[in-house]
Amino acid sequence: MIRARVRALLAEVAAGSTTVDDALGRLDAEPIEALSHSTIDHHRALRSGYPEVIYGSGKTVEQVLEISTSIAARSGRFLVTRTDAAQRTALTAKFEGAIANATARTVRWRAPGVVTGAAPHRAAEREGDLRQVVIVTAGTSDLPTAEEAAETLAALGMPVSRLTDVGVAGIHRLLAKTDTLQSASAVIVIAGMDGALPSVVGGLVRVPVIAVPTSVGYGASFGGLAALLTMLNSCASGVVVCNIDNGFGAAMAAARAVGE
Repeated sequence: MIRARVRALLAEVAAGSTTVDDALGRLDAEPIEALSHSTIDHHRALRSGYPEVIYGSGKTVEQVLEISTSIAARSGRFLVTRTDAAQRTALTAKFEGAIANATARTVRWRAPGVVTGAAPHRAAEREGDLRQVVIVTAGTSDLPTAEEAAETLAALGMPVSRLTDVGVAGIHRLLAKTDTLQSASAVIVIAGMDGALPSVVGGLVRVPVIAVPTSVGYGASFGGLAALLTMLNSCASGVVVCNIDNGFGAAMAAARAVGE
């Protein structure tokens, strides 16, 4: 249940068009739904502003469809991450207007008329007065993680700008975009290899910098562990670090950081 629906329900009670008992009954039906394979937390949106996000990896097509259908029925929207091609095909076939991003491995859908908030914990679900998150990638190979972050922010209704392939091997590419960086309310910096880019960005902006190491790199990168350790040891103030390849987590953190 989203906040807008709770507010409307309370307004009905206040106006006398709905009884207290009827309202309680509608609220009682919301918290969880037990499927044969999953237990869905329908109050997630009420607490944090966005419905429970579906992690597609390891789930069958049928399971993803059933969970998505349930969440869509209660909230009018959903986001599925780490999907495979079969899941994306099934979701876009079932939900008209669903947006699939093969690079991000995501599918998001919103029913007509459903308004997203500018950040997950905002009390009001409305468009307008939105704050921009800038997503910076060190290399083109980091795009899958960057696109996952961008699609998550889009699902939340937040505007995104991208600076792509501006890593430290050619630092002039980043410095030429200083105006874009300084227009941001938060910056997500995504890098593999040596993972040095977040420290550079952290020295250029005054807003939160959320670093995401990727598993991009040769053998000694240890699947992103080298970049993770570099970011954790950043000398720039205000840099926080998400898990390897976790664009979704970075986007959710950015949205919470810049929300009112």
